[in-house]
Amino acid sequence: MATLTDLPDAPADPHPKVPRWVTEIIVGAAVLVLAFAHPPFAGFQSTGLLTTALMLAPIIVLPWRHRWPVAVLIVLLVIFGLAAIAGTLAIGVAVAVGVAMFQVSFRGPRRRGFIIGACAVVAIPLLTLPAAIGSVIDPRIFQFGLIVAFATAAGDGARSRIAYITAINDRAERAVQTREAEARRRVSEERLRIARDLHDTVAHQIAVISLSAGVASSTIDTLPDKAKESMATIRTAARTVLSEIGDLLAILRADDSDDDSPIPQAGVDNMDDLVAQFADAGLDVTTRVEGDVDRIPGAIGLVAYRVTQEALTNAHKHGSGSRAHVLIEVGGSDLTISVTNPLRPERSVALRPTSSGLGLIGVRERVASVRGTVEAGPAPGGWKVVARMPLTRETS
Repeated sequence: MATLTDLPDAPADPHPKVPRWVTEIIVGAAVLVLAFAHPPFAGFQSTGLLTTALMLAPIIVLPWRHRWPVAVLIVLLVIFGLAAIAGTLAIGVAVAVGVAMFQVSFRGPRRRGFIIGACAVVAIPLLTLPAAIGSVIDPRIFQFGLIVAFATAAGDGARSRIAYITAINDRAERAVQTREAEARRRVSEERLRIARDLHDTVAHQIAVISLSAGVASSTIDTLPDKAKESMATIRTAARTVLSEIGDLLAILRADDSDDDSPIPQAGVDNMDDLVAQFADAGLDVTTRVEGDVDRIPGAIGLVAYRVTQEALTNAHKHGSGSRAHVLIEVGGSDLTISVTNPLRPERSVALRPTSSGLGLIGVRERVASVRGTVEAGPAPGGWKVVARMPLTRETS
């Protein structure tokens, strides 16, 4: 259990103005001057060497108030009482008691400081009784109590001020840290978005170029017309990927203050063009739409387009039979995109949901951004990707 001397450390002043040693010199000089001063009232003057020594004792005791404030206060009260018994009301000792009381109130909790201060205010007049001047109700007696009461209030005020400034500084630091964390979060989200856009933009067209290049190289001698068609597909895919990368760079370089016109984004309305691109690359895609596609918000339509693009790209690279099926279901409260394709036997083990590549990771992130879910895995006869997204609210 903590004792009265085990007070917490004093709060650090965030803007200290006077070094501690300067304060100690000033306080010691004040006690010294008051000890050798000759007030016009006989009761306040030294009566001998003993009282003079008692009046100078606070100079030695006061420096310890920072470590043991309550103990120093008690010692000074004892010194004041001894001086009173010797017949002198030592003004310097009373001032030293006030300085010690300031430290007690400054370092300790408010309630404890007020309790100790009240006890000291009562103790000071009682200790003056042995050397009372004419009457115990003499106003000059109660001035010592006023000194202690003022020191108690001043210490509490200083402690409250420093605690207030510290709280403001802490709040400002937390605000700065919050802004920095938010900035880092935004940068991270933007990097992920750029990575997804680059993957969606490049992966499909590169897959088309790779497959078409393989067809051209294998048929250039035996089926030159087929090789020419593949080369034409490569040329078209290269133009497309360059155009899409140019649009992406335009978005990254755009200044919102100079250009507020958004670059058009793909959606469900562009599904026919997407299917046509895969058809040109040699993938036979059948599409079925159930429900009113006009109810699909723009952000969810973009996610649905990217999900379909990634699923068809994987079907083209890893599927068999060069065919796939896309089902778009617009229900009462959600949109479901299902893409199925046959899968080569050797791929059925390699392509597991737990070992999906960056493409499926990007699909899951996109769908999660609109509060949807994705399921990808083996299905009867092949591979199936199903994405479900709510239509209750548009999410960007």
